[in-house]
Amino acid sequence: MVLQTLNRWLRRASGQAPPIPDELWQATLARYAFLARLRPPEQARLRTLAGHFLDRKEFTGAHGLVVTDAMALDVAAQACLPLLHMGPPGAPEDALRWYDDFVGIVMHPDAAVALRQTMDGAGVIHHYEEVLSGEAMHHGPVMLSWPAVQGAGQAGQHGGYSVVIHEFVHKMDMQGGGADGAPPLPRGFMGARSVREAAHHWYHTWAPAFERFREEVIMAQRFGAPAPWLDAYGASAPAEFFAVACEAHFVEPERFAQEFPTLSVALRAFFKQDRALALAG
Repeated sequence: MVLQTLNRWLRRASGQAPPIPDELWQATLARYAFLARLRPPEQARLRTLAGHFLDRKEFTGAHGLVVTDAMALDVAAQACLPLLHMGPPGAPEDALRWYDDFVGIVMHPDAAVALRQTMDGAGVIHHYEEVLSGEAMHHGPVMLSWPAVQGAGQAGQHGGYSVVIHEFVHKMDMQGGGADGAPPLPRGFMGARSVREAAHHWYHTWAPAFERFREEVIMAQRFGAPAPWLDAYGASAPAEFFAVACEAHFVEPERFAQEFPTLSVALRAFFKQDRALALAG
């Protein structure tokens, strides 16, 4: 264990990560069309980033599930997609600091059941069970259902599905404290002159969009109006709206830009995609 830790530290110090075998990498691309359509330079950068991710994180299978290299890579590639352009051109692994608050990823063979409790207006505590396909814990591990991981980008899913992206952007959101749909923003974000101005711009972009979406979901669920394209779960809280929007942004970017043009611009700026496109020239 000491030798493994030392070797890992030496690789980080040198900026190197264990290479991902080509056959394994190509198989992952073949399983997820939204990864396969990346431009070759982006695929190469994602591959490097995924290698560093795998070197830093530890996978554990729950309930007897054996996590294979292919399964771990499927998670790593999707988890690193939001970070693809967040690091400097020569050191993509620097973007992994967004995930520095945890090491463990727990994989379940099916959806997990979590015990919850809530207090009503009279102060009575009610206990209930919640079925989860994934969960990100503040300063704790990420839990993922393997069947849900495999379902990313499949036809018939609601707008742009990826439970991995969903949970890992929650982790990014949590870097500013609790998950609230407002990740930390730098000064200069979309022309802001201060961090406070950046946060103000973010709020006034996302809050109206969330309220409109929540109304659409209510109209669909209660009054039979057409269901919105985006996952209705996003109407439950601003943090969930941010997460499902990010899923759709990366899995079906063209459709997301049509449905939410203002949010698409904000996410492209946050994930530094426009800067990367300009550098690619």
